[in-house]
Amino acid sequence: MIIGLDVGGTHTDIVLVGDNGLERKIKVPTDTAALFQTVLTGIEKITQDIPPEKIRHAVLSTTLTTNAIVQNKLSPVGMIISGGPGIDPELFRTNDHYFTVSGSIDHSGKEIEPIDQTQITDIARRMQSDGIRHVGVVGKFSARNPDHELQINDILAPYFDKIFLGHRISGHLNFPRRIHTTFLNASVYPIHKEFFEAVKASLQEKGLSVPIYILKADGGTMHFDASIDFPGQSILSGPSASVMGSVAFAPADKEIIVMDIGGSTTDLAILINQTPLLCPLGIEIGKYKTLIRALNSHSIGIGGDSEVRLEGTALKIGPDRLGRAMAYGGSTPTPTDALFVLGKGDGGDREKSIQGLTPIAQKLGLSVEAAAFEIFDLACQDILTAAREMIGRINSKPVYTIKEALDNYQISPRHIMVIGGPAPYFAEHMEQISEFTALKVPQWSVANAIGTALSRTTCELTLFADTQKGIAMAPEESFSTSIPSSFTKKDALALGHELLTQKALQNGADIKDLDVDVLEELEFNMVRGFRFTGKNIRVKLQVKPGLIHNHQTITDKISAM
Repeated sequence: MIIGLDVGGTHTDIVLVGDNGLERKIKVPTDTAALFQTVLTGIEKITQDIPPEKIRHAVLSTTLTTNAIVQNKLSPVGMIISGGPGIDPELFRTNDHYFTVSGSIDHSGKEIEPIDQTQITDIARRMQSDGIRHVGVVGKFSARNPDHELQINDILAPYFDKIFLGHRISGHLNFPRRIHTTFLNASVYPIHKEFFEAVKASLQEKGLSVPIYILKADGGTMHFDASIDFPGQSILSGPSASVMGSVAFAPADKEIIVMDIGGSTTDLAILINQTPLLCPLGIEIGKYKTLIRALNSHSIGIGGDSEVRLEGTALKIGPDRLGRAMAYGGSTPTPTDALFVLGKGDGGDREKSIQGLTPIAQKLGLSVEAAAFEIFDLACQDILTAAREMIGRINSKPVYTIKEALDNYQISPRHIMVIGGPAPYFAEHMEQISEFTALKVPQWSVANAIGTALSRTTCELTLFADTQKGIAMAPEESFSTSIPSSFTKKDALALGHELLTQKALQNGADIKDLDVDVLEELEFNMVRGFRFTGKNIRVKLQVKPGLIHNHQTITDKISAM
């Protein structure tokens, strides 16, 4: 059996899936100030009376790092940037403790200017005195030669708890995005570390020594231990869980809008023939453009616990969440309270919802039931508007799925799949007021956790080869090897495939799930003085995101429940 655990901002959903389909499911309130207790409570309940040896592994997803970015609650970090001649790194400044330093390497990996050790030491002492504990280091061409980043790391090591090096975070040559990616990894590290330690301690307390994986933004998983060095991979883990929770149950040969209606946000995504769309270059979240591969999703600040208010005579919902619904003891009216007033709530106090909505109803000149309907209808209309806008944005650019690029493809979905606690009510009303046919995902209230449990391990690898220098390297893997001058692109693909397989298996992949795809294969001749001097080769491969090979048996039984 597999544990799937989805830590949301409002609730933590936990499921146990196995040969009988969905064996168990529970929800517990998420207390971000006491994550250990939240996770431990969930693990204890879901595994009660289950022999530990029957648990195969656990897969987790979380919105904690995403929420920290969106709510601007990032930890203070330092950034040291080595750019050299050309574009000014100040254009990509991420934060206050951001320092551009001397030293540079050119596009071929050759040192142009050495680093200044005294300069780095002075910056380190200054940041340390300001209380900085975590630092990111990025050189413009460190993906071609990481020596400067490694030297800076050695100088910084005595001063800081954790250092993130750009060439290990991403092997892409996009300098601005590598800066942002490294910055976010350093900034979300403290909250991810707290989550990491809470999960490990909870499982240890329960006596479960099983492999643990975390769901990444691209819909694949990675070994939990590895995530501590790449915490940015957990950004948008939550939205990817909703997509993967829909993939298993989506009808074939259709374009689907996935809507996950949570407490704080609604996450939107598109499936084409049961296949998610992909952001091929990387996540764009807030003001940060990154190299973190992700499923193409969009989040809006409308959820069951979003603040409902009047601006003049106009109803407004979100984007702020000021606590729980009044039906559950909160102090601000929400769409969930509207559902309670309409007789569609569960487990809360309807009278408190009525009290909360009464002042709004009086100002609108409506009965409290009519006002509740207006609130619910507006929430549905706002979500549908956001979905249509997302379709327009997707169609303005090339369309990529996790399997292939679709040239000149225009999406035109006519179906929606709804996930989340209030899914039945939203699906029914959205079908009535829109051009879409609406479906509920089976086990909609915990579908995210099911998708998390069934996702397979995925990863990618970038390999560079320079036949003039006689070296091939994968900077993110700290790998390099000598190669002959006769080394070809075919040889690079074979070596890349071997390294990717090793990486995937180390990250906990099942050999049956290794569906490898070539994302990029480039080769160009290097000429100096009208003389051929060698070849520069770059290949990028990935293990495709998807569901574990035996998922169909499990999902068929869940659908039949």
